[in-house]
Amino acid sequence: MAPRPRNSRLRRTLFAALVTAAVVVPVSGAARPAAVPAPAPAALAPLGDATSAELDDRYAVNREGIRAAERMAADHGDRGRAAALHAMADPARHFLSFDGRDGGRTAEVFGDLAQAGRIAVLVPGSDTSLDRYERFRAGAVALQHELGGRAAVVAWLGYRTPGTVSPQVLTADRADQAAPELRRFVDELSAAEPAARTSLLCHSYGSVVCARAASGLRVADIVLYGSPGTGAGSVAGLHTGATVWAGRGAADWIADVPHVRLRLPFATVGLGADPVSKGFGAHVFDAGAGGHGDYLDPGSVSLRNIARIVSGQTPQTPQTPQTLASEDRHA
Repeated sequence: MAPRPRNSRLRRTLFAALVTAAVVVPVSGAARPAAVPAPAPAALAPLGDATSAELDDRYAVNREGIRAAERMAADHGDRGRAAALHAMADPARHFLSFDGRDGGRTAEVFGDLAQAGRIAVLVPGSDTSLDRYERFRAGAVALQHELGGRAAVVAWLGYRTPGTVSPQVLTADRADQAAPELRRFVDELSAAEPAARTSLLCHSYGSVVCARAASGLRVADIVLYGSPGTGAGSVAGLHTGATVWAGRGAADWIADVPHVRLRLPFATVGLGADPVSKGFGAHVFDAGAGGHGDYLDPGSVSLRNIARIVSGQTPQTPQTPQTLASEDRHA
């Protein structure tokens, strides 16, 4: 029998170590963001025609909810959370939804949604919460600036994200819980803005959420970047009519996460095929030289190409195909 290829052994060893670390190492953050109390949000009707007046009313209601959560966090003694909420309550900021409980659920708008001809919905990956929101927000700001004109970006933090080192990040469980909420949000947004071209932008574990929500979703594009996998073996497994794009920065550590699925006695772990591999079937775009958190950095190749996709334009393809690198790494 021929010896097993060295990179295959390395892949399995790394994956075994990742599983062991996630399952055995205590998750110190388990009680962290969720432990800060917050009031129940005000009941809001589904988004209607998304006129400027209706949106302003909705933003005002959520602003009051943020201020109430700020007061409760301050009374609880969490100055960091209170400070973050104080910044969110700035009248210049616009939230379609806000719930401060269980680490936080928000949908913040950048740009004029009432006039938008192009809408990008950002879905974040692991370790994103009210306490770690600013980097997520900074990416949304940069993308809206890159798009300019009649474009709006919605930063959708609509689920409890897993920790980067946790059992949950190795399975699709959190994504399965999040997908109905994402589907409901996008459907409501599409109904309110039927003429707008809407794209779903999915970073890291967020790509698993998008994959679980993809079937029948009314979006033009689904963009997967920094993805550990989607839980599906190919684009066909997403059951979507949207154009599916995938990109990975040259310095992104996610490339070293084995793209496999293993059935263990207690769970199925691993997120399956690499979205930038040839076999997955996505359109691969050039994501530049950046790392895992750099995709929406101002001036980056990845930001420019993601903005082109949102605008309905063709992005640059990698000069050195990532598909070959992926296949060599994970063969």
